[in-house]
Amino acid sequence: MNTLVFGISLAALLSTTSLLIVLFRVSPLLAPTQAVFAFFLSIFMSVTTVGTLLFMALWKYVPQHHTWDTGKLTSISLRQGIFFGSATTILLLFHLLGLLTWWIGVMIYGVFVLVEMALEH
Repeated sequence: MNTLVFGISLAALLSTTSLLIVLFRVSPLLAPTQAVFAFFLSIFMSVTTVGTLLFMALWKYVPQHHTWDTGKLTSISLRQGIFFGSATTILLLFHLLGLLTWWIGVMIYGVFVLVEMALEH
C-alpha cells in the first residue's frame, strides 16, 4: 500500500474513533464549550479524511482522459476532502444556530463545488 494512502487511512481511523469518543463520552451538559468545539473538530477531521479516501477511490477507478500520477491524485482528493469537510462543518454549524434550511444547505455545498470547479486546471 502506498505510504500516503496508509497515512490517510490511519488518520481516517483515528479521527473517526475520536468522533465516536466525543459522541459517546463527552457530556455537553458538564462542559458545553469544550464539547461543541471537540465535536466540530472531530467531525471536520473525520469527514475530511474519509472523504479524501472516497475521492481517491473515485478518481482512481472512474475512467477519465486525465493522466494523473499518484501525487496529483492525492492532492486533488485531499483538496476535495477538505472542501467537503468544511462544507459539512458549516452545514452543522448553521443547523446548531437554527439557520439551516434545505436551500441554504444546497447553496453551501454549491459554493464549494463552484470553487473546486474554478480550481480545476
